[in-house]
Amino acid sequence: MKIICSKTELMNSVNIVLKAVPTKSTMPILECVIIEVKDEHIKLIANDMELGIETLVKGDILETGTIAINAKVFSEIVRKLPDSDVTIETDSNYLATIISGKSKFAISGRSGEEFPYLPKIEKKDAVVLSQFTLKEVIRQTVFSISDNESNKIMTGELFEIKGNELKVVSLDGHRISIRKINLKDSYNDIKVIVPGKTLIEVSKILSGEFSDEVSMFFTDKHILFEFNNTIVLSRLIEGEYYKINQMLSSDYETKITINKKELLNSIDRATLLIKETEKKPIIVKIEEKKMELKMNSTIGSMDDEIDITKEGKDILIGFNPKFLIEALRVIDDEDIDIYLINPKAPCFIRDKEESYIYLILPVNFNAAVQ
Repeated sequence: MKIICSKTELMNSVNIVLKAVPTKSTMPILECVIIEVKDEHIKLIANDMELGIETLVKGDILETGTIAINAKVFSEIVRKLPDSDVTIETDSNYLATIISGKSKFAISGRSGEEFPYLPKIEKKDAVVLSQFTLKEVIRQTVFSISDNESNKIMTGELFEIKGNELKVVSLDGHRISIRKINLKDSYNDIKVIVPGKTLIEVSKILSGEFSDEVSMFFTDKHILFEFNNTIVLSRLIEGEYYKINQMLSSDYETKITINKKELLNSIDRATLLIKETEKKPIIVKIEEKKMELKMNSTIGSMDDEIDITKEGKDILIGFNPKFLIEALRVIDDEDIDIYLINPKAPCFIRDKEESYIYLILPVNFNAAVQ
């Protein structure tokens, strides 16, 4: 095998496939990146058995072949090469010679025969949307997946397609995030659970441009994302997702409209008084035309006030400030509507069209000491 490509092109492609390389594995071959040169393509491949990525590299092919090289070593070498063309050549003993400018490396590789290549997926009925839209939907939901591996379902997101609507849901037992978007075309019903890890890595690779598209393909066990000469294939999480509709009440006793930035800044200020080991709630008191926010901790206390528009009853309620901040940060609206029922029921942040819904459970607090 012998190829020549620019350092920039090679580095970009290496960074993409690295996302599917495990840091440690009982199978050393999985810690490798495959360089496969055939059919007039230079392809890099990585696979950790849950997530697999293939991407093409622009370059000149002088000789075809395949080699597996330790991904960490290879990526560090490429990163530190001079900014010029890179020549990679292998011999029959899987010794890879990497030359750029006056720098030359020779590293031992191995045959790619043991490598678990990505399974072939029948690509039919592609669900197409802009890379910007998919990147935004992931950003606006993935923060509320659970990191507790003992409950696998909560570590993923529900992708549900009905007609021309895509609904994405995440939850961790304390909150629910929902985004709905309209697709250009209508599709058969789809309901799958996509690992949060996959979505985080896909989001990092997506360009985020309106004009760039991404195609999603679904099977019983896999989801495949195809964009920019890259394929990301992931196993789905098996099981039934939670029935969230019964948690989504349209009833409310109090509705407020508030400037999102003012509320976010106020809660952000309150967190200055919380040590990492503390779990202190922010206390929200809603009265006519104003919201009072209070924080008491071992460091000190804060009182703040924001003008609001209110319908319904006054209420005193406590929240985990982190949950409010993470929801508010991903909402793009200038003013938001918050719906509340009582101090023990969840609050809802949602727009009129319900294109986004954020449910946050309150926390108990002793009102007498506030």
